[in-house]
Amino acid sequence: MAFTDDPALSILDLAIVGSDETPAQAFANSVAMAQRAEGRGYRRVWYAEHHNMSSIASSATSVLIAHVAAHTDTIRLGSGGVMLPNHSPLVIAEQFGTLATLHPGRIDLGVGRAPGTDQMTMRAMRVDPMASDRFPQDVQELQAYLAGESLVPGVEAVPGTGTDVPLYILGSSLFGAQLAAKLGLPYGFASHFAPGSLLAAIELYRERFEPSEYLCEPYAIAGVNVIAADTDEEAETQRRDVSRRRVARFLRVPRELTDEEADELLASPQGQGIAQMTHYSAVGSPELVKRYLENFAKEADVDEVITVHPSRTMEQRLRSIDLTADVFGYPGGV
Repeated sequence: MAFTDDPALSILDLAIVGSDETPAQAFANSVAMAQRAEGRGYRRVWYAEHHNMSSIASSATSVLIAHVAAHTDTIRLGSGGVMLPNHSPLVIAEQFGTLATLHPGRIDLGVGRAPGTDQMTMRAMRVDPMASDRFPQDVQELQAYLAGESLVPGVEAVPGTGTDVPLYILGSSLFGAQLAAKLGLPYGFASHFAPGSLLAAIELYRERFEPSEYLCEPYAIAGVNVIAADTDEEAETQRRDVSRRRVARFLRVPRELTDEEADELLASPQGQGIAQMTHYSAVGSPELVKRYLENFAKEADVDEVITVHPSRTMEQRLRSIDLTADVFGYPGGV
């Protein structure tokens, strides 16, 4: 078992663009969120690569990391993750090698094999539909560039070579768990939106883990949605609001829905399927959230919980971050 006392806590920032906001405001919010996380003692903040999603502004993940890193001092920042089939390993090694050179000791590189978008957008990005089949080889090629041991004769990542940016395999199925175990790398499971295979994947990862020069024993991370508020009632109100916006976004409703219309969609089979995606959610007052996260870490057997704070307003998200830090005894409380 990995779990001992309290799990390490980190944050996955989706760079949310509210219905009345611009991407510029989302980026300002990301800076504020990372600064708050840094001040409150969270381990790291990660950003996910998504494309053609009007509510998520983290498509140019490495650029966003650079911006946030320039406005913070100590907290680790990284990708959660870069969708490697969308890029060449050399380009990602150069991008994250640049980040690591500018901000030594602060950069993580989480990679996944999903496209992070739909088929139409994949075509617009000129992505080979078979690129995901090369994911294991691409990971090793990327790893070699960063270690200064290029697998491609005569080609080096500049900057990048020798930076040894820490690699994390991310996924939502057993495939990533097996690969992370085989390569001796840390593994992150996207249970904040794909809960189905969490327990099986972590168990498989731990059972098959092979120590490497990068990691001597398995290290597992899993995502949880967190809405911490001053009262259970306030947290539940925020949860309903998030669910209503989420179902409208996933079903691509072209207009603002009333609460009644959104609730009707949530009650439909499609809506129930979307709601199930956020099965792992800690919602309530701080003590309730603490119990949930502790139990989740123990049952899932993970070393670190990466929290997603999806509430509608920035004020609510920052409050959730603070209340969660407070209840776990993190520094910087008021």
